[in-house]
Amino acid sequence: MLQTLLSSLKAGASNDRDLMNRRHPRRDVDRCVVMIHGRTFPVENWSLGGMLLDADERLFGLQQDIDLTVKFKLRNTILDINHKATVVRKSNGKVALQFEVLTQTIARQFQQVIDDYVAGQFASSQA
Repeated sequence: MLQTLLSSLKAGASNDRDLMNRRHPRRDVDRCVVMIHGRTFPVENWSLGGMLLDADERLFGLQQDIDLTVKFKLRNTILDINHKATVVRKSNGKVALQFEVLTQTIARQFQQVIDDYVAGQFASSQA
């Protein structure tokens, strides 16, 4: 029993370490979906490095290269971002994608999403 407790503590520590080692913070506050091969999938969270989808993992192969369109609902418009990604993980109902290196244009579009959210939060705090 003590061994099980120690193992779980070690697992928690490595998870905390994993969170600190992320290159980009995860965002789960934005309203967005992703279109892949004409199908729409909900996005659980995303970062400048990739995204986690709620999707049937059987539809994707590990290391599969994918063309995708991320659709963000901003305050006044819908922003479509076309990009490429690679499947890096699959599990029950989840698919993790890693983006290709962001071009300056795509990085600017992702920053627009973040800025729109911040502006919306500021506006609602002033009401």
